[in-house]
Amino acid sequence: QVQLVESGGGLVQAGGSLRLSCTTSGNFFSMYIMSWYRRPPGKERDLVAVINAAGGTTYDGSVKGRFTISRANAEKTVYLEMSSMEPEDTGVYYCNARGPGTSPSGIWGQGTQVTVSS
Repeated sequence: QVQLVESGGGLVQAGGSLRLSCTTSGNFFSMYIMSWYRRPPGKERDLVAVINAAGGTTYDGSVKGRFTISRANAEKTVYLEMSSMEPEDTGVYYCNARGPGTSPSGIWGQGTQVTVSS
């Protein structure tokens, strides 16, 4: 069973930066579509960024130009570099993997809290 573990969350002031990591188990990481989602307080989980097996990326409009998703296949890790952060970026950030060995909806990590203060 594929397992994902997020790390790097914390408290940051508006305008600051933070880097999240998601380390993935299994033997097919390079074939996975990797995504970051977030759940703001009292709201539902929404897609933030996606990186496919070829390195192509997609971003939600609210983070485009501020966040960068990347992957290091040798380390089986996906990153989310966040800059110019806003209070609206506050929430629990989740990593998701889809591909060989996963269901169509993918495998989820446990989440990491990100809080942006004004």
